[in-house]
Amino acid sequence: MAQIGKAPCDETLILHGLHRARSGAGEETGCPEPARPWVLAAAIVGSSMAFIDGTVVNVALPAIQSDLRATAFQAQWVVESYALLLAALLLVGGALGDHYGRRRMFAIGVGIFALSSVACALAADVQQLIAARAVQGVGGALLVPGSLALISAAYPQKERGKAIGTWSGFSGITGAVGPVLGGFLVDHFSWTWAFLINVPMALLVLWIVWRHVPESRGASASGGLDLWGALLATAGLGGIVYAFIEAPTQGWGSAAVLCALAIGVLGSVAFFFAEQRARTPMLPLQLLRIGNFSGANLLTLLLYAALGGGLYFFPLNLIQVQGYSATVAGAALLPFIFIMFALSGWAGQLVDRFGPRMPLVIGPAIAAVGFALFALPGVGASYWSGFLPAVVVLGFGMTVTVAPLTTTVMNAVGAELAGVASGVNNAVSRAAAVLAIAVFGAIMAWAFDTALAGHLREMGASAQLAAFLEGERSKLAGAAIPPGVDAATAAAVKRAVAESFVAGFRWVMLSSAALAMLSALSAWLMISSAGTDDKK
Repeated sequence: MAQIGKAPCDETLILHGLHRARSGAGEETGCPEPARPWVLAAAIVGSSMAFIDGTVVNVALPAIQSDLRATAFQAQWVVESYALLLAALLLVGGALGDHYGRRRMFAIGVGIFALSSVACALAADVQQLIAARAVQGVGGALLVPGSLALISAAYPQKERGKAIGTWSGFSGITGAVGPVLGGFLVDHFSWTWAFLINVPMALLVLWIVWRHVPESRGASASGGLDLWGALLATAGLGGIVYAFIEAPTQGWGSAAVLCALAIGVLGSVAFFFAEQRARTPMLPLQLLRIGNFSGANLLTLLLYAALGGGLYFFPLNLIQVQGYSATVAGAALLPFIFIMFALSGWAGQLVDRFGPRMPLVIGPAIAAVGFALFALPGVGASYWSGFLPAVVVLGFGMTVTVAPLTTTVMNAVGAELAGVASGVNNAVSRAAAVLAIAVFGAIMAWAFDTALAGHLREMGASAQLAAFLEGERSKLAGAAIPPGVDAATAAAVKRAVAESFVAGFRWVMLSSAALAMLSALSAWLMISSAGTDDKK
């Protein structure tokens, strides 16, 4: 399951056990001992590229939007194009490593990620940046599952837990440092450095892989690849995401939006039919018949949609509305991360003491309170009194949830399917964030437009002023001030835009709170209190 010691949004998750090779259970005897630290170093630095990149991009979005004159919906695509390809190809990336060599596919993923990072930095407009980010997603789909697969192949079973723990700890450090580093780079240099920082890391990883990492394959290497599943999953997610992101500007009745929505729905339905017939499906449907597994994944879908969709807008609020620097905004979620690490050992014992149902009901319920607290601060709010309480409560709620959720997913299936179950659960968490950002973006656009129209009526805005802001509304809080207006009018417009964004932010966070409560309800109804499943 995805552990949250990381980023604010989808790219902010530390992945655990994410590879198709069944966590190496009995598959490998381990590589020569002198090579193992090199394998671990390659896995840590390689996966850190993806983790840092995700957190940095979230903080850099306001600068990217301003520099490339992008609308808020185009800025969403900067995140979504990467996350969409990563979510859809994650399991296929792990399977490719099993079939064609984990070292080889990991190195290819690192290379693709580095080259596409350079393309991101050199992008002359937002369309080029979106395309380069999509290629980054392909590289990430090979890189991220490959990092843990290399560790599992290199270390014997008795040493594997310590090695993965080291990997997780260093990943957590990068998760904490990433947003702050990204904010510093944006404030003092340029958002392009948020991508160029990947290049020296990639060169280091490729050198280590070339000199010190042995090749390995999974026991499932003789099976087929579920390419149809990957294509249909991409079409299903992509169609739905496109419809929700573009509907606020094109309208729900436009041909492009309706066509995309139809492709998304049909692709999703076809995906499930294809998985029934696939030799080695991305999503083994028989797992969904296991009550605890399906219940844990429904909870994951709802809660990670709340987390990824809600916290996507948090840095935008801090930078564009509250006036914080990118560095400060990058550090805003550090208490969340510190709580996760400080209490992770305690949280890991909750299932043993109370069973899985109770922590998986209480944790999301606490998280729901945290999301609701984010809806309280207005324009000009202090971080310490306005946002910190929400960050702390949300961090505690996620701490109570994550370790029991991981345990429930792994315990729901046998050891033979543990790696597949972990991969499916991580893919669900990624897909949840992709869909939520798109849906919450539509909610934000509706609430922002409604609130801004009301503020303009109260101001008695002229027709010319209203027409100008109509053209700027797609930028949300990044909307420009009309040229040639007096200082009082400019201040009033700026305040109206800021309060309209906050109105939309409140809708988003209350929606996140509702999703978190629904995830708690799903745990209460579907997950066994004893931690076993009769239907299994």
